[in-house]
Amino acid sequence: MSKGLPKRSEDYSLWYNELVKRADLAENSAVRGCMVIKPYGYSIWEKMQAELDRMFKETGHTNAYFPLFIPKSYLSKEASHVEGFAKECAVVTHYRLKNDENGKGVVVDPEAKLEEELIVRPTSETVIWSTYKNWIQSYRDLPLLVNQWANVVRWEMRTRLFLRTAEFLWQEGHTAHATKEEAEAETLQMMQVYAQFAEEFMALPVVRGRKTENERFAGAEDTLCIEAMMQDGKALQAGTSHFLGQNFAKAFDVKFATKEGGLDFVWGTSWGVSTRLMGALIMAHSDDNGLVLPPKLAPMQVVIVPIYRGDDEFKAVSAKANELVSALRKAGVSVKFDDRDTHKPGWKFAEYELKGVPLRIALGPRDLENGTVEIARRDTLTKESFALDSMPIEEKVKTLLDEIQTSIYQKANDFKESHTTEVNSWEEFQELLESKGGFLSAHWDGTSETEDKIKELTKATIRCIPLDQKEESGKCVLTGKPSKGRVLFAKAY
Repeated sequence: MSKGLPKRSEDYSLWYNELVKRADLAENSAVRGCMVIKPYGYSIWEKMQAELDRMFKETGHTNAYFPLFIPKSYLSKEASHVEGFAKECAVVTHYRLKNDENGKGVVVDPEAKLEEELIVRPTSETVIWSTYKNWIQSYRDLPLLVNQWANVVRWEMRTRLFLRTAEFLWQEGHTAHATKEEAEAETLQMMQVYAQFAEEFMALPVVRGRKTENERFAGAEDTLCIEAMMQDGKALQAGTSHFLGQNFAKAFDVKFATKEGGLDFVWGTSWGVSTRLMGALIMAHSDDNGLVLPPKLAPMQVVIVPIYRGDDEFKAVSAKANELVSALRKAGVSVKFDDRDTHKPGWKFAEYELKGVPLRIALGPRDLENGTVEIARRDTLTKESFALDSMPIEEKVKTLLDEIQTSIYQKANDFKESHTTEVNSWEEFQELLESKGGFLSAHWDGTSETEDKIKELTKATIRCIPLDQKEESGKCVLTGKPSKGRVLFAKAY
């Protein structure tokens, strides 16, 4: 199998696009800006979904489903929310087609105009809060901890597979609370859940932080986020958690009877991650040979490739391979025995390297004689001969999978650390942004005007104000005005 991937160092964008397609993750669809997630890509998303869903349920959340269509009037109820999403909304105006006069095509039936136009959901706050009005009457109904797995549509003009598409898959949590403190605690908790998932499962180190007012979610009073670093030195927002205050409760008149006998608006949060996590996974770890997948999210953790000549050798090798498969599956390892006779072993090796399978076991007649197998690691591209009588195969494999998971995280973390630089002058800021990239830790005077000016001049944005930001008086990197602490700037996806 000829991979022939472009080199990351020469054209990172082309390398990414080609890798997504050649590794069979996704492809562009007939609908502009939309993608088809192929079975191999979707199986990775399913593993992400399963782990996140488990974590949500462990923190007391339950799943529900809300409509795809939102009445246009709902969006106008929360002013900053509609302003934030208006330019990306797809609008349904009619509900029927009819044959054109020539009978050669179809046209919109002008008589089938909707009384109220519908928005295809870009996010679900409005339709969910209109529903919560019916669900919440008393403090006994709170907290309400709901999540939904869904698709959303945001009419993006410049799209890239997984990172930015007109339609994408995600989860969105929407919770309602009796007090401000509870809602703020929920906002922080869910950001930490995302950070734990990114680091433990995706092997992706992240910075936990707070968005500036400019970068905050439309309709939120505060937005917490996790920010990751890709191998080209650009940042990627990997998850957000929003404290909504009472904004949506007031917009949709969601009140509750308090314990003290009064009446108050509820406090809300929303939080979400999307299939752009797939883009983060690809860009943070993969190399010029293809995908590098963390074992905890790999659809198959181990592949066994038989090496043989003739039916007799194949039968003998297959018998041993099936023994190994059985032992590994009993130990909870996902394994595939690739016994296809349509492709040679070398072709299969290249295919599984491209697809990022963490471990590859090769087994031939000589291995049967010697009681060994060859084990190849995808992350380091190293091989070793393993004696099957030295320890159970499942123990060896599980140890290696743990090592790979840790090693991939460490490599990404080392990159993030080495690409986080303190800068103290505007000249240094501009020079390092172009020559090195990554996170630039710099002082900022706290104004939206300065933030906008820096973005205009350099295309760098404030990714976050780190939650562990130290109080440190200094001067703004652009204006020289007083600053209380450093924030992280970067160019971003």
